[in-house]
Amino acid sequence: MKKYSGFTTDTTKSLVLDAGAFFKNFEVGTDTFDSAVAAGKLLGATKGGGEFSAVPDIRQIEVDGVAGRAKGLEVINSWDVYLKAKVLEIKESTLQAALCASVISTNTSVSDYDMIQARNNIELTDYIENIVWVGTLSGSDDPVIIEVTNALNTDGLKLTTTDKNEAVIEMTFYGHYVQEDLNNPPFRIYYPTTTSPIVTTTSTT
Repeated sequence: MKKYSGFTTDTTKSLVLDAGAFFKNFEVGTDTFDSAVAAGKLLGATKGGGEFSAVPDIRQIEVDGVAGRAKGLEVINSWDVYLKAKVLEIKESTLQAALCASVISTNTSVSDYDMIQARNNIELTDYIENIVWVGTLSGSDDPVIIEVTNALNTDGLKLTTTDKNEAVIEMTFYGHYVQEDLNNPPFRIYYPTTTSPIVTTTSTT
């Protein structure tokens, strides 16, 4: 009996492996893994990885006499785009990113402490230029890169602590359109080719 499968000799070259790493304000095409880590752009170590989602809201245009979906009569109303990270490292920058609208004060009345104070309003400076996921592709020395632009975690901060375990902050960074670029959804996927590498990874996280 003949078996049918999608498994081919190219399958082992197209696998996205492991959890990858998340960066903030990563310059695709300029930053390398090492330079971004050295510049403090790494969001932090993760536990449980993350998730990327880009889902269009599609409207079906109904026409009398057409009994179902008709080719060419579908319109994209909007895109819901996010990059989720389950961050294990609890740093000041991590807490600030999770809180969405906050400020870090180094001049406090309590010695040896900085203070993270939430605000009641979201300012344009609260939006992060981009959140980038860098992941391993089995058939390439260069990674797959997913970039979500003008990112903001609007789900807030939830910190759960349990005995014999580590606290993890789950952040969902939603992409946002900007006035000067309303034609392109706020995300990009960079897939490596053999002739034009985008970023070099010489370390792992």
